[in-house]
Amino acid sequence: MSLIEQLKKNQLEARKNHEKERLSVLQVVLSVLKNESIAKQKELSDEEVVEVLQKQVKQLNDAMQDFARGGREDLVENNKREISMISEYLPEQLSEDDVLKEIEKIVAEIGDVSNSDFGRVMGLAMAQLKGRTDGNIVSKMVKQVLTK
Repeated sequence: MSLIEQLKKNQLEARKNHEKERLSVLQVVLSVLKNESIAKQKELSDEEVVEVLQKQVKQLNDAMQDFARGGREDLVENNKREISMISEYLPEQLSEDDVLKEIEKIVAEIGDVSNSDFGRVMGLAMAQLKGRTDGNIVSKMVKQVLTK
């Protein structure tokens, strides 16, 4: 079963079970996926669906930070719930330690690196870790490894 089919099935279940918040989140996600599919003029693969879901989570995280700065704890909690619902459909994210180990392997393969190799290491790391971690974490870990 594709990821979009799973989302649609869960949307139907949420509608039947009167889970209003879950239904609302799934409707938004499916709408965003439909718009992306129309923009690309093709059906989305599971990989593309994951990219769109990650973008949604990133937007919710950014909004959550703004809400926290504004003292809107109710909206922060709402965004946390939405993120956890969307995250159910994403591959398991790597811990910072796992990301660090992967980056150290990449640096070992390259050999002698300096701070000027940040872009090169970052590019290789993002290609290898795509979909399994956030780019900000990768950037932080690459800087950490290169400054050792």
